[in-house]
Amino acid sequence: MTETDRFNTTQPALPADTDLTAMEDLLDDLRTRSEEVPQWEFCEGFLAALVCCRRTIGADEFLEVLLDPEGFADATQREAFLALWQRRHDAVRAALAADVQELSDEAAYHPDLVDVRGAVMALSEAERAEMGEDAQDVPAFAQVWALGFMYAVENWPQEWVAPRDKEAARAVEAAM
Repeated sequence: MTETDRFNTTQPALPADTDLTAMEDLLDDLRTRSEEVPQWEFCEGFLAALVCCRRTIGADEFLEVLLDPEGFADATQREAFLALWQRRHDAVRAALAADVQELSDEAAYHPDLVDVRGAVMALSEAERAEMGEDAQDVPAFAQVWALGFMYAVENWPQEWVAPRDKEAARAVEAAM
């Protein structure tokens, strides 16, 4: 992928909810063979970090970090995962490169997040009491996404080091 391709702003079709459901179903199936398979929200954060990374990190490299590459039921399941991953990757890349004036813009990046805390708070007091301490031990909104993003950063720290060029470093700092 060239640098031009990396920042191509043509908008691919955003993955349909069916793609996200298919990805969650696929991850659920992987979890039947390994408890270490993360939930989709974590994967979405991880994917976003890969999109923002300095270099393209290929499937063979990121699968070693994110999932057990041997955990797929077969080559067809691996290919299905990678096809869904690539569609979401392309959509995230396009959304992050889009000229967006407001976050409500359809072209803006909208991570696939689950508001577990909000869902728990929407339960009746009796339902929360049934959950016991589990009702208190839920992640904050987007926390799981952020953990996935930071997991990628931690695994490729060299891709997140400030540029050596002082002018480029100032530009990065100003953007923060």
